[in-house]
Amino acid sequence: MVFFSLHVVAPMKIFKYVMLTLLSVLLVIFISVFIFFQTAPQIGKQAEGARLERMQAAPNYKDGKFENTIETLMNMSFSTFRKVLKEQLFSSGAARKPKDQIVTVPFSSTSFSNVDSSKVAITWFGHSTILIRLDGITILVDPVLVGERTSMFPFVGPKRFNYDKHISLDELPPIDLVLISHDHYDHLDYPTVKELASKIEKFYVPLGVGAHMEHWGVPSANIVELNWWDEVEFSDLKLALTPTRHFSGRAIRDRFKTLWGSWVISGKSKNLYFSGDSGYFPGFKEIGEKYGPFDLTFMECGAYNEGWSEIHMFPEETAQAHLDVKGKLLMPIHWGKFDLSLHPWKESVERLTKKANTENITLVTPQVGQMFILPNTITFTNWWEDYN
Repeated sequence: MVFFSLHVVAPMKIFKYVMLTLLSVLLVIFISVFIFFQTAPQIGKQAEGARLERMQAAPNYKDGKFENTIETLMNMSFSTFRKVLKEQLFSSGAARKPKDQIVTVPFSSTSFSNVDSSKVAITWFGHSTILIRLDGITILVDPVLVGERTSMFPFVGPKRFNYDKHISLDELPPIDLVLISHDHYDHLDYPTVKELASKIEKFYVPLGVGAHMEHWGVPSANIVELNWWDEVEFSDLKLALTPTRHFSGRAIRDRFKTLWGSWVISGKSKNLYFSGDSGYFPGFKEIGEKYGPFDLTFMECGAYNEGWSEIHMFPEETAQAHLDVKGKLLMPIHWGKFDLSLHPWKESVERLTKKANTENITLVTPQVGQMFILPNTITFTNWWEDYN
């Protein structure tokens, strides 16, 4: 009987020990995750006080979150989710990133700054980061230049492609203002903002995004938050935040807590449109009617998938959106730097090129770091064809 009891008690003690150890580990993990989301600076900060009150008064803010202008479903069907998961797990993904190192064009801060004020100078640094000189004013849009990954974690998440050179902020000319389209990591980069915080006269951002900026050291007096259709002036420039069909969020439970949008940049010499991120929607035609025509549009073209087609456009929709806003020249953005979907890295610009040819749309496809000037005299090449 004693022998039997020993054989029963010993496994029970082992079982209790294992369970206690497992619960302790889970508790440590839970506490660590909780502390991380409470303290990690790159996640940012949610709005409160007067900032939150202004958001709550906005007509597009309901039940604690911002809403798109039309119904936008964020949940994939089970069949689509299963297909996407299968591709993610069992596809090699080699074509989603270039195998070769991408050679960039050396950037000259002096040449950029010396462009005649009657002309427009533009340089693309990959994805959606653009430097613009319009009417003598230098504008930096969605700067992601310091961080290597578009992720809340510094050690995991989409890593930037292998360029022969990633430009530093010190190599840029003095910047007058920064425009932010929304707070996703591939558009709002914490280490970049930290370096720019004390150097920029004005940061123009959608409602709520100012909480992140202020948390990262940007003086509150230098932050201007706008709702859709709000207009402001900077010197002779007119800026307007216009709607997109997208969403926001930097953590797990903050989706839709800040606003997202696109930018109209109007000067004396040229009229520009920056799409930010968006699914295709009727709002493009409304923007075109109100602010078009545009001499140049910077239109999202990449990171699409049938599983999230309502928040990111397919390349053919990019072309149509350009026509909707009454654009003259079309420059694709949101590609060429990060692997954010399942399609090959250059498929987006290939499909857009094909569609542009059928629609008689003139594409502007500079190399990374290459400056071009409007009125344009450069013949752009399909430079991506040189890379695998």
